[in-house]
Amino acid sequence: MSHSPLLNLPGPSQDLLDEIDTALAGARQFVADYDPQLVVVFSPDHYNGFFYRTMPPFCIGTAAQGVGDYGTYAGPLDVPADLATDCARAVLESGIDVAISASMDVDHGTVQPLQKLFGDATARPVIPIFINSVATPLGPLRRVRALGAAVGTHLARLGKRVLIVGSGGLSHDPPVPTLASAPAAALERIVYGAPMTPEQRRARQVAVMEAARAFAHGDSPLQPLNPDWDAAFLELIDANRLTEVDAWPNDWIEKEAGHSAHEIRTWVAAFGALAAHGPYRTGHRFYRAAPDLIAGFAVRTAVLDV
Repeated sequence: MSHSPLLNLPGPSQDLLDEIDTALAGARQFVADYDPQLVVVFSPDHYNGFFYRTMPPFCIGTAAQGVGDYGTYAGPLDVPADLATDCARAVLESGIDVAISASMDVDHGTVQPLQKLFGDATARPVIPIFINSVATPLGPLRRVRALGAAVGTHLARLGKRVLIVGSGGLSHDPPVPTLASAPAAALERIVYGAPMTPEQRRARQVAVMEAARAFAHGDSPLQPLNPDWDAAFLELIDANRLTEVDAWPNDWIEKEAGHSAHEIRTWVAAFGALAAHGPYRTGHRFYRAAPDLIAGFAVRTAVLDV
């Protein structure tokens, strides 16, 4: 499923919010029927927990806490340290280099899906797996798919009902600072993790709302959404053609769908975990090109086709 800070802020139309809530209601029912004993979340970060001072491509949290950005949950998550450590060990033994964090800060990209699906970010034990989707340079998508397969192979040995969540937008290019273009104050944040004051967080929220308002009214320098690209990606997912992403160059993704379209990496990892065990079928399907959210927003549920 996609996420967006703007779901928690004034601005998006009520019709859009109602559409998304209806789609998420189907996903919530899917989750409730499955009643998972463990949740694994593949998610990005938006310079709230990971910074250029050390930017791993992948990291598994053995303990984690929400930072509370954009009105999401702030506080510790229920991370089973032994299961998370075993997962990291299995992934490393499979040949995928992954970092671990015994104190992972996670933002709305991780917490919002938990709250939307369960009503409470701490309702289920969760293993958070960070996938860098913002800070260039980025590795190839084939490594992301391999990460997902390694995680999925390990999870199948646990004898538990495991819900796998991929949290990321499709085409979108919001005003996220980059190492090459960020002003000095932003560099302090994205490189060194300089903490934001409450006033700075409020100012950032206002800036995000203003950027979304301008984008929705067609008065923005941000790259337009690309519904055709989004549809092609979702068709690839629905048709069990995940291996095709191995050939997708990162610069092509940015050109076609925006810099933050790299968040599809979370989808690739999640479906890679499922596909490691054979063909799957998708169930609930939702997509909207949502300028109010500066994003292509999608929801999919899937189970193995057995």
